Amino acid sequence: MATNSPVTRSPAAVVLAVGGLYVAQSVIGGITWAGLPAVMRDRGMALDEVGLLSLIALPWALKFLWAPMVERFRLPPAGRNRSAVIVAIGGGISVLGLGVVGLIGPGLLGPVLACLTIIALAAATVDIACDGYAVEALPRKQHGWANAAQVGGAYLGSAIGGGLFLIIVAAYGWSVSVWSMAALLVLLGVPFLLRSRAYAAAETRTHVPSLASALRRPEIRRGLLAAALYVIAQKTAMIMIGPFLIDAGLDLAAMGLINGAGSMFVGLAAALVGGALVRVLGARAVLVIALVLQAGALLFFAASGLFPDIPNWALATVAVASSSGIMALGFVALYAQFMHWSDPRQGGVDFTLFQSMDALVSMGGGVGAGYVAQHLGYGIFFAGAGVIALATIPAIAVVAGRSVARETGRIETTRPAALAQIGENP
Repeated sequence: MATNSPVTRSPAAVVLAVGGLYVAQSVIGGITWAGLPAVMRDRGMALDEVGLLSLIALPWALKFLWAPMVERFRLPPAGRNRSAVIVAIGGGISVLGLGVVGLIGPGLLGPVLACLTIIALAAATVDIACDGYAVEALPRKQHGWANAAQVGGAYLGSAIGGGLFLIIVAAYGWSVSVWSMAALLVLLGVPFLLRSRAYAAAETRTHVPSLASALRRPEIRRGLLAAALYVIAQKTAMIMIGPFLIDAGLDLAAMGLINGAGSMFVGLAAALVGGALVRVLGARAVLVIALVLQAGALLFFAASGLFPDIPNWALATVAVASSSGIMALGFVALYAQFMHWSDPRQGGVDFTLFQSMDALVSMGGGVGAGYVAQHLGYGIFFAGAGVIALATIPAIAVVAGRSVARETGRIETTRPAALAQIGENP
């Protein structure tokens, strides 16, 4: 890549700008996969209907199909990059979509699903541009700061979308809560639009990203298999934890506090611990540890049906540990592997493939989770999910190799996908 007019960028300003977008994307994910399931169950909707929310992950599952086109538009053969254009269009669609969702209300499932799917399509496209911009705008030695923004942004956004959103719903109603989130998206996107537009330089570029070159590499195929196995084991049961706690007697305000505190504090702390453990033990060992812990949490939920005297605070504590702590611990290790498997020349395309596999498996697993929990009960559902987590351990141990540190001598963390949806450029 040749630069015709060099532009000096402040790393701190770039991190702040992209961090706002990562928070915004995770606000949308928090509403969709944590806030809305609790609201729907609180209003008496069936679990198999709640499970249909997983279909909203379809754009995240399929975005690898248009990732090369987005990158080619964003980085034309000659001229300024168009990151701000993509973010402005995608952000505008997301804000408008949330405005419509606020008018519809959660009772009309079909229209709400349609609007949220369009929002997810816009957010997934913005994610491609944001990831590419972060890698392009920051020197390699500063990429760790971008990853810190991704981790912090994911958990802060999830705390807002899955926590604060429910608190506002409980206090002021559905429409006010959704429109408040839409206004927040506008505020979060402004720093990026101002920064990227002002500092876009005219450049000439020679490399053309493509899916074909990615899929020819054995490392990518290995990573896709690892992603599918791990997501089945770790994430399939997550969408049912909110409805499970609602049925156990917790109200929406309590769920908001649980989701908010878990995402903001437990998840972020676990991500940092996971990064340290990857350095010491290697990614494969941390993946196995996370699966064992997750299996224990799921089997605890299954056993709660046999022991009805278990207090709600104990259920809530394990739920926070499972959905925030253990998830973050494991996915930090998984994406350390993805960093190693990705080609630096087209990291955005490679990571989009991994993201899409994650989202596709999450979507199918969520729909199946709702069906099983509705017709067989929570006990059998969580017991089966725990057994799957244990059974996946040998396969993950074989597929996942040793983690490889970067040239800087450390593994850097990236934001985890529960909350929205996951996977970043190396």
